[in-house]
Amino acid sequence: MNSGTSRRVLTVAVVGISLFSFAGILGATEKTASVEGVVTKIDRTAKTVMVKATDGTEHTMHLVGRTVVHGGNETYKGAEEAGRDLQEGSQVVVHYTKQGADETAEEIDHIGKDGLKTSEGSITKFDRAARTMTVKVSDGTEQTYRLTEHAAEDAGKETEDAAKKSAHAIVYYSEEAGHKVAHFFKTN
Repeated sequence: MNSGTSRRVLTVAVVGISLFSFAGILGATEKTASVEGVVTKIDRTAKTVMVKATDGTEHTMHLVGRTVVHGGNETYKGAEEAGRDLQEGSQVVVHYTKQGADETAEEIDHIGKDGLKTSEGSITKFDRAARTMTVKVSDGTEQTYRLTEHAAEDAGKETEDAAKKSAHAIVYYSEEAGHKVAHFFKTN
C-alpha cells in the first residue's frame, strides 16, 4: 500500500469508529420519562434533587442549565435558579432523561399545595400531533389544554385509548398567554 492509500484507510477507520462511538452515546440516552413523588433532599452545591417516587423508589436528579421548574411562585430555568423554589416535602412530577445511571431533570412541576392548578374530568379528545387535549369537566363544559412537549411525550398509547373511552383524568396546568397549558396529567 502506498502512503496515500494508507491515509485514506486510516481516515475511513477513524470516521467509522467515531460514528459508532457517537451512536453509542446517543443510544445510551433514553427518551424523556416522568416520575411523581416528594422531594426528600436538595443539594444545591452538587445541583441535585432527590425524589421519593409514589412507588417507593428514590431518584437523584441532576439540575442543569436547561432544567425548568413550574408551579411554584415563579417559573425558573437553570441549575441554580431551578433549586431556588424547591423545598423538601414538595410534591412534584419530574420529567427526566437518563444516560447510563445518571438522571437529569428536564422539567420539574410542583403539583401539590402552592403548585400548578388542577382540573378533573373526562378526556374527550387527545391529539398528540397538535399537542392538545380536551377534558369535559363536572359542570359539563369542555376545557382544551395545550400539552407541553414533555406531557405529550409521556402520554402513551393508553392515553389515546382512554380518550376514546372518556376516561377520568387529573390535569396539572398553568395559564400562559391566555391558554391552559397541561404540564402533567394522569388517568384512572
